[in-house]
Amino acid sequence: MATSSKQGAMESDARSPAITVERNPPESRLQQLGIKSWPKWACPPGRFPLKFDAQETCYLLKGKVKAYAKGSSEFVEFGAGDLVIFPKGLSCTWDVAAAVDKHYKFDSCS
Repeated sequence: MATSSKQGAMESDARSPAITVERNPPESRLQQLGIKSWPKWACPPGRFPLKFDAQETCYLLKGKVKAYAKGSSEFVEFGAGDLVIFPKGLSCTWDVAAAVDKHYKFDSCS
């Protein structure tokens, strides 16, 4: 699994768990994960503070987002076609440039 581009590498910030972005995973991977059976969620453009109490894996059907870790000016950018993992305990702000439509799943074992 690839991590985010260096443009928004949160891995360097020891205070923030890293967001992982897998760009355009193959259809076989999406089928293996059962993404089409996951619930859907959507949001309009805007800024939204989020805290992840469990690990979330999501697949963006549409949209464009910059996620800023709490207290940081660095960001991870992701959008339509990306598979993204948000670690448990992450606090961030989503700056949504284009409305988001995504499938998502929370992992209870994280």
